[in-house]
Amino acid sequence: MSTSESADLSSWTEATPTNMTCVEKDLSVTASVVSMTVGILSNSLAFFILLKSSKRMPPKSKAPFSVFATSLVVTDLLGHLVNGSVVLHVYSLRKHWETFDPHGRVCNLFGATLVFFGLSPLFLGSTMAIERCIGVTKPFYHSTGLAFRHTNKLLSVIWLLAALVAALPVVLRKSYRLQSSRSWCFYNLDKPDDRLDVFLPLLFALLGLLALLLSIICNTVTSCFLLLSTIHRKHHSRGTSYHIEMICQLMAIMLVSCVCWGPLLTRVILLTSKDDDDPASDKLLFLVRIATWNQILDPWVYILLRKAVLKKLYHMLQRCFRSKSREPVRWKHSFLRSSGSSHSKFGPPACLFDGLVVQNTRISLSDDSKTELFHVVLSVWKKG
Repeated sequence: MSTSESADLSSWTEATPTNMTCVEKDLSVTASVVSMTVGILSNSLAFFILLKSSKRMPPKSKAPFSVFATSLVVTDLLGHLVNGSVVLHVYSLRKHWETFDPHGRVCNLFGATLVFFGLSPLFLGSTMAIERCIGVTKPFYHSTGLAFRHTNKLLSVIWLLAALVAALPVVLRKSYRLQSSRSWCFYNLDKPDDRLDVFLPLLFALLGLLALLLSIICNTVTSCFLLLSTIHRKHHSRGTSYHIEMICQLMAIMLVSCVCWGPLLTRVILLTSKDDDDPASDKLLFLVRIATWNQILDPWVYILLRKAVLKKLYHMLQRCFRSKSREPVRWKHSFLRSSGSSHSKFGPPACLFDGLVVQNTRISLSDDSKTELFHVVLSVWKKG
């Protein structure tokens, strides 16, 4: 870190009120600890659920999806561990970066991990959407072209691409900058020095938005194809249920990613093309905290949107509707025209038409209605 940056940081600290700094510090530490704890527990639970559910999956059709889903959960778990540890380390040293990080190495590491663990879930989500689209629309190519070794290679390419984008500022000597809150590091968006300061965050944002766009397109195509194939009975019910379970999970992952990462990526693009001098770090910190919830909500997609949970929910709703439709309808007046004398010697037994059920509706008849209905049935039987 240069001398001018240290001077700016010290002047910024002196200009900030002490009470506000303490309050913001307490709130930030609490939010970081809660986010880290919930994220670790959620991803750990989702990891064990995925391992258990992988045993019942058809190995040929769902092996790539299971590998990508498990990799996504592991990546989110490592993101909480690494980024959360750095944040707690910074707060434990009271954010005195010029003391424990005079050369900016921790800042570069922090910024690179934020970018890496931000892009990796987006890339994995889009890859899962593409894999499901191929598996549903082109099952033969999916079974022959996406073998287990190809899946591992593709997974390595995804992580390598995210790592290259994260390490690019350090390689090009455009280090990550400490933001005004002194609690995190990111691209230089306040006052870009040259075109590289504009290109690097723009590359990060465009790659993230491209991954979201691919997820939306592939999930839409897959859902439409499954709907049409289900109508025309092209798939077996068992295979269709597995596909629907995966599509529900992919749609939920896509929705969570768009809500959490969309505002931040859009904000970064707008800041790279801005003409004013408004500080960007204050709003970015809020958007970054929203983006971290992506790593918390992703595992709950696999926890809640499982076939067993969806099946129980469906049965609960079905019971609720059935309980409302089982109320008995009592007919007090005659609804059938009499075909003979009501005092016929062929009078029906008292319990012959008790508990009549028509289209799952229980009907209670009076004695006169039972007699009339009996004569109608008897006359029809004689004519036949």
